[in-house]
Amino acid sequence: MTATRDTFAGLETWQIVLWYSLIVLSVAIFVYGCARLFLKYRRGRGHEKIGNRRERAIRVGKVVFTHAWIRRRDPMAGLGHLLVFYGFMVLFAGTAILAFQDDFANPVLSFDFWHGWFYKFYSLFLDLFGAALVVGLTYFAVKRGILRPFRLRYWRPVEPADALKPMPRRYEAGDWIFLGSLFFLALTGFLLESFRIAADNPSFEVWAPVGWAIGQGFRAIGFEDGAAADARAVDWWVHGVFALFWVSSIPFTKAVHMLAGPAGVAVKDDRAGNRLAPLPAGAKAADVGYAFIDSLLPKHLLDLDACTKCGKCHAACPATATGYPLSPRDLVLDLREVAEGSMGNRAALGIAPEFPDHAQILGTIKPETLWSCMQCMACVEICPVGIEHVPIINQMRRALVEKGDMDNQLQQTLETIYTSGNSFGETSRKRGRWTRELDFDVKDIRTSPAEMLWFVGDYASFDPRNQKASQSLARILRRAGVDFGILYGGEKTAGNDVRRVGEEGLYADLAEENVATISGCSFDRIVTSDPHSFNTLKNEYPQFGGEWDVMHHSQLLLELIESGRLRVKKGLGYRVTYHDPCALGRYNGVYDPPRQVLEALGAELVEMPRNRDNSLCCGAGGGRIWMKELKGDDSPRPSELRIDEAVGLGSIDYFVVACPKDVTMYEDAIKTSGHQGEIELRELSELVWESIT
Repeated sequence: MTATRDTFAGLETWQIVLWYSLIVLSVAIFVYGCARLFLKYRRGRGHEKIGNRRERAIRVGKVVFTHAWIRRRDPMAGLGHLLVFYGFMVLFAGTAILAFQDDFANPVLSFDFWHGWFYKFYSLFLDLFGAALVVGLTYFAVKRGILRPFRLRYWRPVEPADALKPMPRRYEAGDWIFLGSLFFLALTGFLLESFRIAADNPSFEVWAPVGWAIGQGFRAIGFEDGAAADARAVDWWVHGVFALFWVSSIPFTKAVHMLAGPAGVAVKDDRAGNRLAPLPAGAKAADVGYAFIDSLLPKHLLDLDACTKCGKCHAACPATATGYPLSPRDLVLDLREVAEGSMGNRAALGIAPEFPDHAQILGTIKPETLWSCMQCMACVEICPVGIEHVPIINQMRRALVEKGDMDNQLQQTLETIYTSGNSFGETSRKRGRWTRELDFDVKDIRTSPAEMLWFVGDYASFDPRNQKASQSLARILRRAGVDFGILYGGEKTAGNDVRRVGEEGLYADLAEENVATISGCSFDRIVTSDPHSFNTLKNEYPQFGGEWDVMHHSQLLLELIESGRLRVKKGLGYRVTYHDPCALGRYNGVYDPPRQVLEALGAELVEMPRNRDNSLCCGAGGGRIWMKELKGDDSPRPSELRIDEAVGLGSIDYFVVACPKDVTMYEDAIKTSGHQGEIELRELSELVWESIT
């Protein structure tokens, strides 16, 4: 027998016509759903700057086909998804090849390739990848149904741990329906093949090992010939119609991530979060931030559909982990409900919205949820489909600030910054007072040119504990022969966190004043020990005309050691752990310099379980350091949880930080977590100074 098969074996002409009619209907519904999605995104405010399309296309290819973003921190889930993805894609491609043979190659080109060795290898290939699909789906069923990791539970921080309201229950049901539908497609596909083999028993179908094994099993129990042929006829329609229904449902179900996910990866801003968008020129109050769903950028509306509910952001968020009323996943899902209820496919189909006031997002998303965000970028960094949670939250905060909807403590701090130029409310003449403890004068770079402009920052200038670290750094620079100066009273807070609480107007004023002051000075480079200042000076001040070579002090210290300008006189021999600041690490990718400095000092570095891009936020970011406590329980704060992790490493001499806010947060956390006397905090500069003296 020739190795081949007839796609429409046993079907009458009217049945074949019906089949092609169903294909047309399925494609029409799919196209309609996609068109509605496109129209929804177009209703967003503004437009996207795509940039280099070739580079973005390459990125999409790498991310999608290697699963690089999905595999991060959960390689087994990445492998499972890889099996499902390639299993599905190969089976879909196999169906497309069959359609090409039946509908074009044979009738139009008189070219029949559907036989012989091609058919045998085709059968083998599809059987193996179909089996891979089933293995991957089984893994996810076990993980979701038995293992149930935290990130896959629809628990919300503002609700009891065992509470599932109707909407989360619908999400859970949707996940199982999606998983079950793929199982059903794979099962009916293998049964179709097995029934055909049981009925005809062609020897060449041994090239379809899974179908052959099941088919021979059917024959062994006497299910063969006519009975198997009848079962095949029924299953042909069941499998085919369900497959067409599944395709048509993609724009309306969880499967939409198959379209929106790659699109989201394509248009993701590589600098999302570390460079926020300024207000549009001439913006009116109604245009400030995201108050209504159609205020979102098209990219951010796309993000809502791209979400797969994988929960990686839910697990990574320090607010979620420590009892604050925020989950990045749930925020995205709630916004998706608003978008669908007001202008999405659900709205077009007349389905009642989940939230009655469905266009108003500030009524749907509670203010305390938005103010819980620490803008640490953990959610953006881990998201496998490129969702930009932090910029979305920031834009919603801008709308809250425009309405004056913020707690009194934050409002007072912003007023203090407006009147004094710093968050401590000190007069500008006190900004350089910390230098009086030094045995040398520090240049005022406004009047004396220098090689290096040191932008000190608020906490490093005014906080007594941080002043000691600033003095150590000044002594180090002096010892290394670095020609440096500071702005003294001319420096105002850089505004990184002012911008991230949503006060864009005040931030713009601060940035413009600092740019004007700095531009009037003569220097080669800027250094700062404050990662928050480092981020905004480097990434955002160019929006206001300030473009300079900006470096963090850990980078400068490493440069001075490697160049020989600083000589380590004694190896410290301490056993230390190092905390990666969010604004230095996730925001700017500076992970190695602080570690290399510690290595050069002879310290033994013991990494915490969460380090580098997985570092846990101290809790100060996004202006949280200026706000009242929002936690609803007595669980540890992020900083206390971090100290618990460090102490858990056993016999650590020092908890090393490279951020003034970290100094403040963790000095307090060592006391409040009950670990005083067990571990001590040191700022990186203090260890360097100890090693060179």
